[in-house]
Amino acid sequence: MKNKLLISVEDVDSPSWLNRAEDFIGEVLEKRGHDNWELSVLFCSDKRIRSLNSDFRGIDAPTDVLSFEMGGLYTDEDGKERYAAGDIAISLEFLQKNAADFNVCSNEELKRLLIHGILHLEGMDHGENHIGDAEYGEMLALQENILTDFTSYVIIEE
Repeated sequence: MKNKLLISVEDVDSPSWLNRAEDFIGEVLEKRGHDNWELSVLFCSDKRIRSLNSDFRGIDAPTDVLSFEMGGLYTDEDGKERYAAGDIAISLEFLQKNAADFNVCSNEELKRLLIHGILHLEGMDHGENHIGDAEYGEMLALQENILTDFTSYVIIEE
């Protein structure tokens, strides 16, 4: 059964590339062998992600991406069993800061953040390691390998 994606935008203008982001997420899920997943992705402002970060992690600061892993099966409105993977929130403002800080285009950084969120929904964790650290661990190495597989994929046309 096909994966079910719920894309929403809050506190920012709706980007023209939302459909391409949804297609990209679907392709990453397929590459990762996920079928029948349901997940939501929220694109938002620094203010909104700061509020989420404060409410759920006790950190009163904006961040680039948050993942809220749910897990578990449920029966959807069509009577089909689905895996409730969870939710991903991405600050579009923080995405732009990351792109500038890491000297990459917004398209690459968006793909990186989406992959990062999906890996967290798979149950992976990178601890205190981050991209740019001398050694950033298994999850982040996998993230960068997956990103390489999608080098030519364009979500944000720049």
